[in-house]
Amino acid sequence: MPPRPDLGPKPRLGYAENRLERAAERRRDGVALDALLSGAQAGAYVIGGDLIVTKKGAPLNNPLFTLAEARALSDATDTVFLGHLDEASRFGFGIAPAAAEALKTRDDLLVTDLRSIAVQGLVDADHLPPIAEAKAVLHWHAKHRFCPNCGTPTQSVDGGWRRDCDNCKTQHFPRTDPVVIMLVIDGDNCLLGRSPRFAATMWSCLAGFIEPGESFEDAVHRETREEAGIVCGRVQYFASQPWPFPSSLMIGCHAEALSRDIVVDREELEDARWFNKDEVVTMLMRKHPDGLTTPPPVAIAHHIIRAWLEDDVRFG
Repeated sequence: MPPRPDLGPKPRLGYAENRLERAAERRRDGVALDALLSGAQAGAYVIGGDLIVTKKGAPLNNPLFTLAEARALSDATDTVFLGHLDEASRFGFGIAPAAAEALKTRDDLLVTDLRSIAVQGLVDADHLPPIAEAKAVLHWHAKHRFCPNCGTPTQSVDGGWRRDCDNCKTQHFPRTDPVVIMLVIDGDNCLLGRSPRFAATMWSCLAGFIEPGESFEDAVHRETREEAGIVCGRVQYFASQPWPFPSSLMIGCHAEALSRDIVVDREELEDARWFNKDEVVTMLMRKHPDGLTTPPPVAIAHHIIRAWLEDDVRFG
């Protein structure tokens, strides 16, 4: 057996390990929420569409504002109660995307997208999960101003975790779209693909949305066959990751290949091919002779690939 590759300390998965206690029981108490909003320790993440507002600092920026600071930046389009951290309440403070864009002129602020913040490590990693939570729910509010059942304007209730239609009495809740993301394995080789959206050097796991009435195992089989023409057998769950672009849950898996001949669906992928372990190690370590890379540690694909390289995958 070849030696286990030395890939260094395992990095933290982005947007996961949320330290907040969501305290869902407090969402329905409007009086208690008003008190939390005015609490001395209350903090808010200010988000305008895809832009996150942070205070410039060294070595890291600070994305947490007091409610007074947040209100001074712009009027809120929506406010979402995220939960508590060590008894301090946390909120998502939504502002208009144009207002966030205008804040880019401030010398004391950095206003940029969440992906850049995560990949570049611009804030403490503990802030990423609640920012992801806030961004996903605020995006849902922005897209659900009207009832899809009757077209009447809806109202935000329960601390921002529900919208009610006063006309037809329908209640609407934030939704998460489940996505399978899988590394297909054939011995010491794995299947990686390229989306046209990727950076020019990057190869990654295949992925696709789970369809209604479909298990995640069935989705792995279907997506791999549709995108690359590969038939899969056993599927092993690895881990999951919230992915706030705009609101998905990535369900990471390893899958056993039962065929080898690749037939690429060019509407879904730019390319797909088999890579051996030695080559993937150089890609993950950013040492590939042709500059090829795998996704950064913030993405679950990085962790799925690394687990296979370190022989942590066993099909039972």
